[in-house]
Amino acid sequence: MFQRVGPKAFKKDLNNILQLSAYLGDPYTDYKTIHIAGTNGKGSTSFFLASALTELGYKVGLYTSPHYKDYRERIKVDGQMISKRFVKKFVNQLIDDDMLTGELKPSFFEITVAMAFQYFKEEKVDYAVIETGLGGRLDSTNIITPELSIITNIGLDHTNFLGDTLELIAGEKAGIIKKDVPLVIGRRQKETDSTFRKVAKTKKATITYAEDFSAAPVSKALLIDFPDYQLENMQTAYTALSLLFDKVSRKKLSKAWQSGLKEWGYLGRYMYINRSPLTIYDSAHNIDGIKELLSQIGKEKFDQIHFVLAMVGDKDQDQILSLLPKNAIYYFSQAKIPRAMVKENLQSQAAEHQLLGKTYSTISRALSAAKKVADDSDLVLVAGSIFTVAEVV
Repeated sequence: MFQRVGPKAFKKDLNNILQLSAYLGDPYTDYKTIHIAGTNGKGSTSFFLASALTELGYKVGLYTSPHYKDYRERIKVDGQMISKRFVKKFVNQLIDDDMLTGELKPSFFEITVAMAFQYFKEEKVDYAVIETGLGGRLDSTNIITPELSIITNIGLDHTNFLGDTLELIAGEKAGIIKKDVPLVIGRRQKETDSTFRKVAKTKKATITYAEDFSAAPVSKALLIDFPDYQLENMQTAYTALSLLFDKVSRKKLSKAWQSGLKEWGYLGRYMYINRSPLTIYDSAHNIDGIKELLSQIGKEKFDQIHFVLAMVGDKDQDQILSLLPKNAIYYFSQAKIPRAMVKENLQSQAAEHQLLGKTYSTISRALSAAKKVADDSDLVLVAGSIFTVAEVV
């Protein structure tokens, strides 16, 4: 399970998922799909798009990862999580047919992808919005041929798997581009543009840049509940929706779009938990995500930051730590996963960047300590990884 244990769980080909899917009768061929890759923003874009499709009257499946509190968050139909009964039935079927202990031995992620595809078939969805897990080219979701491919943006993350430059990472993400399937690019970046254009040309896939498309209709009232960085994801999702339904009237599309923006909801992304003291949870865990978070925090009003910080230990975190505010009070901890950076190691490494604070045995205790100290005019911020937020959300 890569999210928990890290590199040793990474699979380097699609053989397992192809065999597992064939065993199930390739269920993903029974409905239309939309495939979304990228470094940041792909989850939000997936939610926005799935919500709008539901508002247009379609039955919609949504596959995202990882989950925060409940495994079933990963697989939804019309906003409702997959039933416990189906999860049990599916896994028991694999056990009975010796699919888990035989030669195949699929990974946690491969099993979950196959489960999602099968569930969407049995639920008779019209569309399934599929978010990649890691990269694109070798991601288990990359056996589908979608109606539309979307790449949100490219940043430095999972460099030990995807490459240590934006160009190399873009090459992996570009693996979701399929022959004659239109492509939406969420952010034009000079380091990645030539890669996407080259692959798209080879695949005869037309490219639409979201920033060049007509602006997504979003009322000021709606924008109050979203951080500014979500505007890019909204624009990407709206562009995709418009291309999919270019014959639907702009009025109908706009109504469905705005009605759906808040319907499905999602955890972990700039969540306002309390206003006094201002308390925000955010799953930012890579350089671009942290930059966006700090930019948004800079627009808030507060006196002192109380920063609850826990990170994973299989990445070089120095660049991220160098970006964090030196005048904050830090509460260092670690998530309850094997990948977690040991809190004392995090404290020591943070101190090299003049980030000072105490360690706490759990993230919950770190948060409690921050709340006790914080004045009503302060900010309590929880960030550093998805798993950090998952333990307190």
